[in-house]
Amino acid sequence: MKSGITYSSTRGTQKNLSFRSVVMQGLAHDRGLFVPDSFPTVTKEELQAWRPLSYSDLAVEVISKFVGEDDVPRANLVDIVKRSCAAFRSDEVTPVIEVNGHHVLELFHGPTFAFKDVALQMLGNFFEYFLSTGSNGGRLAVLGATSGDTGSAAIYGLRGKKGIDCIILYPRGRVSEIQERQMATVPDKNIHCVAVEGTFDDCQDIVKASFGNPEFRDRVKLGAVNSINWCRVLAQTTYYYWSYLRVTDKYPDAKEVNYSVPTGNFGDILAGYYSKKMGLPVGRLIVATNENDILHRFFTKGEYHRYDIAKTISPSMDICVSSNFERYLYHLAGDDADTLASWMKTFESTGKLTIAGKKLEVAREDFGSARADTETTLDVIKRYHEKHGYMLCPHSAVGVSAIEQDNFVNTATVCLATAHDAKFPAACSRAVDPLPTPPKELSSLFELEIRSTNCPNDAKVVQAFMTKRIEESKLDETQSSCVGGVETKKCPMKKIAMGAAIIGIGAVAFNSIVNKRK
Repeated sequence: MKSGITYSSTRGTQKNLSFRSVVMQGLAHDRGLFVPDSFPTVTKEELQAWRPLSYSDLAVEVISKFVGEDDVPRANLVDIVKRSCAAFRSDEVTPVIEVNGHHVLELFHGPTFAFKDVALQMLGNFFEYFLSTGSNGGRLAVLGATSGDTGSAAIYGLRGKKGIDCIILYPRGRVSEIQERQMATVPDKNIHCVAVEGTFDDCQDIVKASFGNPEFRDRVKLGAVNSINWCRVLAQTTYYYWSYLRVTDKYPDAKEVNYSVPTGNFGDILAGYYSKKMGLPVGRLIVATNENDILHRFFTKGEYHRYDIAKTISPSMDICVSSNFERYLYHLAGDDADTLASWMKTFESTGKLTIAGKKLEVAREDFGSARADTETTLDVIKRYHEKHGYMLCPHSAVGVSAIEQDNFVNTATVCLATAHDAKFPAACSRAVDPLPTPPKELSSLFELEIRSTNCPNDAKVVQAFMTKRIEESKLDETQSSCVGGVETKKCPMKKIAMGAAIIGIGAVAFNSIVNKRK
C-alpha cells in the first residue's frame, strides 16, 4: 500500500502528520500552517502520459502524489474528485482560451462562479469522506473568513453535508452584493453567515483566535476551509497542470509556461510555486495586486509591512495580511521552523517584516509582481471588452495588467481569470455600459431572502454564536432520531438539550442581530 506524504507545522511543534490529520485540523496548534515534509516529483514522461487525460483523471494523478492509499484508497479518491468536477458547468472544468496573444485560464465555471470552487468542492467531499470513516466522531464545525469568494464556495461545497456546521465570517459592507447573496441566500440549516463589523483581516484574526483557543477548538471540533487548509492549496495545483498541458498542446515549442495570478491570500499562486517545485515547467510566476499591495512591496523592496486596508473594486484582494504567505516564508527561511517562527513573532508584534540580501534575491527569482490601481483596472476591462469582445472581472483584470506591466504578453503566458465578471456589476459598469446579460444563476439571487447575522469584531461573541448554532444542529438531529427520522416537536431530549444550550449561551455576552431582508 502506497503511503502518502507527511506534513509538519511551519512553526515546528507538530510534525509528521497524515493528510487526513492536517485536513481535519486545518491550522496547526502553534498557529503555524502545515507544509509537506517532502515534495514528490513529476517527470517529463509522466506529463506526456497525462496529456490525454480528462480534468478529473489528471487531478487524481496529481493529488495521489501527495495522498497515499493509507490516507484515501484510490477508488475513494477517484470518487471524491469525479463528484467534485461534476459540479462544474464545463466538461473541461477550467477551460483555457487565447485572448490578445496570451492565454486565460477560466476558473469561474463552478457553482459560485469563482476559482475557489475547484478546491472547495474537493475539500467538502474530503471532509465528508473522513467524517464517514471515523474522524472527529462524525462531527465538524467549519469556521471560515471570506473577502467575498471563499465563503460562497465553501457553503456550496458543504451545504447539506451530514455532521458539518459551516460558519462563514465576512466583513459587513465590504463584499459585493452578489457575493453576499451567494452566501446568505442558501437555506440549508447547516449554513450560518455572519457579517462582522470590520475588515477581512479582522475576520481572519477571529478565525485564528478561535483555533488558538484549545478549549473552544476541541469542544466544537473546529475545522478550516480557508486556504490555511492544506487541501485547498493541493487541489489548486491541478489546474496548473491542466493549463500547462493545454497551452503546450497548441504551442508544443513552449519550454515553460508563465502565470499571472490575482493575489490576496497567496494560496492560488502558492499552488503554482509548489507545482514548479514538483517539476512542472513553470516559468515566471507574477503576483498581481491591487492597491492593497503588501506582497508587491515585499517582492520589490523586501518590506512585508502591514497597512490599513483600502476598499477597492476588487474586494477579494482587499487583504493586508496574506495568511498563506507564511508557507512561502518558511521555504525562504530554508525550511527552518525556528527562523520562520522568529520572523512571524516579529511581524505579529510590530506589523513589519523586512527581508534583504540573498533572501530577497531568491524571492525575486521565485516571483515577479505588479500593482494595478482602480483606474488601470477599469481601463483593462474596457479595452478587452471593446477590442477583444471579452469581459474580465476586476480581479482578473489586475492579472492582465500585471503581464502588460512586466512585458509577458505572449502565448506562453496564462492569466488566471478568478471570477465571472457578473459577480461585480457595480465595478464593471464603470468600464462597460451596458453590461452583458448575467447568468441566470446570479440574477435569480435577488429574488431570494437573505439570512445573515450581524456581529461585532469580537472572537468571543462569534464563538458564542457558533456554540448556539451547533447546539441547534444537534437538537435537530436528536429530534429527527426520536421517531426514527420523522421530525416531531414532542421529543423530550430536545427540551433538555435546548435548556442546556440556553444556559450555556446566557453566560456569554451576545448581541448579534439576525437580518432578514430581500
